[in-house]
Amino acid sequence: MKETPIDASIVNEKITRSGLTNVGRASIREIRTLINEIEQASGKKFIRMEMGIPGLPAAQIGIDAEKAALDGGCASFYPSIEGIPELKVEISRLIKLFVDIDVSPRGCIPCTGSTSGSFISFLVAGRMNPEKDTVLFLDPGFPVHKQQLNVLGIKQTSLDVYEYRGEALREALENILREGNISSILYSNPNNPTWICFTDTELRIIGELATKYDVVVMEDLAYFTMDFRKDYSIPGRPPFQPSVGKYTDHYILLISSSKAFSYAGQRIGVIAVSNALFERDVPTLNRYYTQTKFGLAAIYGAAYAVSAGVTHSAQYGLAALLKATNDATYRFIDDVKIYGERAKVMKKDFLDNGFYIVYDKDEDEPIADGFYFTVAYPGLTGEELITELMPYGISAISLSNTGSKRLEGIRACVSLVSDEQLPELRERLALFHKNQGAGWSPH
Repeated sequence: MKETPIDASIVNEKITRSGLTNVGRASIREIRTLINEIEQASGKKFIRMEMGIPGLPAAQIGIDAEKAALDGGCASFYPSIEGIPELKVEISRLIKLFVDIDVSPRGCIPCTGSTSGSFISFLVAGRMNPEKDTVLFLDPGFPVHKQQLNVLGIKQTSLDVYEYRGEALREALENILREGNISSILYSNPNNPTWICFTDTELRIIGELATKYDVVVMEDLAYFTMDFRKDYSIPGRPPFQPSVGKYTDHYILLISSSKAFSYAGQRIGVIAVSNALFERDVPTLNRYYTQTKFGLAAIYGAAYAVSAGVTHSAQYGLAALLKATNDATYRFIDDVKIYGERAKVMKKDFLDNGFYIVYDKDEDEPIADGFYFTVAYPGLTGEELITELMPYGISAISLSNTGSKRLEGIRACVSLVSDEQLPELRERLALFHKNQGAGWSPH
């Protein structure tokens, strides 16, 4: 048997003991646990690409503000469910200065991470109309969003947008919406896992159809302004982060502090409900909540039930970060651009060793280099590729877990791959390519 960077017998033993019948279908956390056990048993480190964890230190501005808030005694008081006023104002300013749309501070609600924000949004948008009992995902997407609907018992369907970019999206999307059962649409932009970014043409289509069919659009901006092909870093000056909010008032923005500000450990994000949707009276919500106004049901019904407020000090930390960003005294884009630079190098290494990019364009433009990219290897499905790469010390997740119809692909995340590991990644990929070419597998 040929040698691989990780002893194949250890890999195979740990896979067997894991109880996973198909490693390629395992969840992100299951893959993480398996890789941790292989690393411990082998004494060798993987090139970790399975988890979308920020790989940068948290912004010091937030840390200092949290310390000051704790010293000021905030830990002894419950935080208001609506959010502290300072944070609500800065969220509203951020959206105006970087997205160029107006959302009142009243509709800017902190949540315990933007994943919590989607959960809260599902609890309200999914209960507005008993005849609209299904959420539509524009896939590929974040697997946890689908798990949330499983927990809630809400129906779901999906549309893989790979073959429906540009104007082609209109017919494909309208064919689904005209059935009349869709309550809401969710997508991420930039996209996790593919890093595709919807164009203004596509966002206009989504917005127009959302208005026509009375559907709420949940726009997940977890990677806020991180399409590095354009400079979105200057507050109040175009270009602005593209958003469906330009084309409909049926929207909720979900903004994370985890990636842009490397603030993942504090579990704080933002739900920004459009002014019109916040004020909308929905009588059928009284089946679940004491309030029938959408925004109030979201705050005092759903958000209260989910977390009863967001940690006080974290709110002060994020408020300080957003104020500095809005005032142009802190440029978070300068910190996170390294993800794009690293992705460019890593993609070349994959391409040089027989791989190809799966989701490769935004209409006619090559996708940006960013937090994620997708690759495939000829002759292997994505699920098979996950297993084949393990003895080479390379971990990722398959696209089959994300709602993608492109089952040959895997998602690679660049954040935890250090610059020092890049030469090792290149060597491991070259060995994999060589052995595959010779028809040899370690399994």
